[in-house]
Amino acid sequence: MTTPDTQLAPARPWGVGRLAPYPTTVRRPHATVAIDPETQTGVYRDRAGNVVEMGKHGTSKGTETSTTTNSDSQNDQGHDQDSTQD
Repeated sequence: MTTPDTQLAPARPWGVGRLAPYPTTVRRPHATVAIDPETQTGVYRDRAGNVVEMGKHGTSKGTETSTTTNSDSQNDQGHDQDSTQD
């Protein structure tokens, strides 16, 4: 039998001080996303089934070339990097 003197006091969980309200939600203009089999890109549609333009994000391409300054040793090997984005 336990008495009030030997019972543990409830402790506040440590994570409670880290909680914060959720930020304001934003309603997105699309309801579904599917892959177009021809272009392999995402097609966004609203709740009525109409295509929604989500804007362009651009693409990037990178190249890397290997350079060797000493043909009898691999320790002197380096590389050059190049990238473009549109």
